[in-house]
Amino acid sequence: MQIEVRSDGYQPPRSGLILLYSLIGTLFLIFVLRFWYLQILRGEEYAQQAHANRTRQERIYATRGIILDRKGELLAENRAAFALSLIREDCPDIPATLAQVSQWTGTPLPLLQSKFILESTKIKPFQPQIIAVDIPFEKVADIERQIFLWPGLSVQTRQRRYYPHGPLFAHILGYVADASERELKEDDKLALGDIVGKHGLELVLEKRLRGTKGQNIVEVDVLGRQLNKRQKAPPMAGENITLSLDIDMQKAASEALGEEAGAVVVLEPYTGKLRALVTHPSYDNNIFTTTLSKKDWAALVDDPGHPLQNRAIQSVYPPGSVWKLMMASLFLEQKIDPKSTVYCTGQISLGSHTFRCWKSGGHGFMNMMQSLINSCDVYYYEMGQRVGIDNIERFAKACGFGSATGIDLPHERPGLVPGKSWKFNRLEEQWQRGETLNISIGQGYTLVTPLQMAVFMAALLNNGKILKPSLIEDEPEALKKLLPIPHNQRNFILEGMRMTAATGTARRINRPDAVMGGKTGTAQVVRIGERRLKKSEMAYQHRDHAWLVSFGIKDGKTYVVVVMVEHGGGGSSTAGPVVAKVYEALFGPIHPGSQISQKSSPFANNPDADARRQGTTQ
Repeated sequence: MQIEVRSDGYQPPRSGLILLYSLIGTLFLIFVLRFWYLQILRGEEYAQQAHANRTRQERIYATRGIILDRKGELLAENRAAFALSLIREDCPDIPATLAQVSQWTGTPLPLLQSKFILESTKIKPFQPQIIAVDIPFEKVADIERQIFLWPGLSVQTRQRRYYPHGPLFAHILGYVADASERELKEDDKLALGDIVGKHGLELVLEKRLRGTKGQNIVEVDVLGRQLNKRQKAPPMAGENITLSLDIDMQKAASEALGEEAGAVVVLEPYTGKLRALVTHPSYDNNIFTTTLSKKDWAALVDDPGHPLQNRAIQSVYPPGSVWKLMMASLFLEQKIDPKSTVYCTGQISLGSHTFRCWKSGGHGFMNMMQSLINSCDVYYYEMGQRVGIDNIERFAKACGFGSATGIDLPHERPGLVPGKSWKFNRLEEQWQRGETLNISIGQGYTLVTPLQMAVFMAALLNNGKILKPSLIEDEPEALKKLLPIPHNQRNFILEGMRMTAATGTARRINRPDAVMGGKTGTAQVVRIGERRLKKSEMAYQHRDHAWLVSFGIKDGKTYVVVVMVEHGGGGSSTAGPVVAKVYEALFGPIHPGSQISQKSSPFANNPDADARRQGTTQ
């Protein structure tokens, strides 16, 4: 390169040219490095983002598993439902779009706007946000004709849970609803707008019923209009569940209970399978699958009948005289001679207190078998004092009382077996001797659930096995522990129940064509005065609870039926007819002249009878 020399001898400095060349080289290097960074180092990432500008990922909701009874009758199914979703990124005028949706659906605009604003913070602008649900099919047709005018808005077809038998299985099946914020945080597989189980088996079996979502890839233009759609991953439907419950038995038990508040449990003792589990009053769980109004919720919560309460597992009651089955077993364990007698005058005194028998005139001399048949309170007062509260507490807990049965339903209560330490820790008071007398006849602080009584009754029959009660047909037998009662002593108790059904307080359930056993109970709600009032003379909330614990054996089939009628009065008069109707559904009507082929008792003087029925000895 030649440098021009001016005539006056001036020569430009070389340093300026070098600086210019350096600047040009630096800029070129920056462009090269930036190009390398964008095209090579981050090229794949930006290519994906560019691709995302024209494609969207769309969830495909999985079909929730259905629930059936043991005969295949549908108890929970899915029905088509329609919703409107909005992609904010594609919507040029969100306020106008919400106003139009409000006009289509009849939803108040302020409510729609507040819901939209709240949920928009939890979902990305390019993802569909559900803004209206449960749109009737007839309205969907009108919306489809106009929806092309509203970019970002689309109709989604979803599934809505439906319970064909509503209140009959509401407490067992529970219900589903939109996933809450807490549930979304705890489960990363859930997304806003997903439906999940909230109560009952829908909650307990949620992961089995839910299934796995699929995914579509949707190509859109610059306005967000769909151009093409292809499936990336297919959805996987949830598992179908078959229950052990029998819809015909459930209906029969519900009809037998009628309008009474209470519970009915029908259990197979050798398998632990529940064939019916009824609680009254009930509610229609279908109202929870749509948008539940505040008015409907308030009506349920404020109902004095407490229809949301599952009385079979969540309500606890004094067991009354059905507790005597456990007490008699304890007396045998404590080597009390079943032939020894107590003279019942109708009452017993302890200090300044008088404890009365249900029969004011007394029963006279009573041995253990007679005390079961006639449900003599004085016998249990005397023998309860002899064994003491410590033994009662220990033995009752060993029999499964005071702890949950483990049934696959939420919020089961364990009941209460009181004792000295419990009272001191809870009330800071010492145990009194009179409290032992009350506990001995199933009163006082003692509390049980109807299902606990059914599980105990089943263990008396099934070789002493305390089984987890099962609602699932194919669930294997689950042994919790063994009763602390030898087979000959269990047979003694069963024979007492058989005689009670034949000649005692449970005569209402006796059948000539089956081996029947029962024990009635009348659990006091308020303290009795000098004179026992009639049911009609008492306010409803002060009336006694009516119990009947029973078993029935016919044609090789054995069932346990437990009925508890809340504030029903006498166990024999109120619970007895309910139990009789349930057995009529189980065994059929009693035909004239029908007679059981086995004349002798399968329990009396036959200590190995129940062990042989199981093919084992203990």
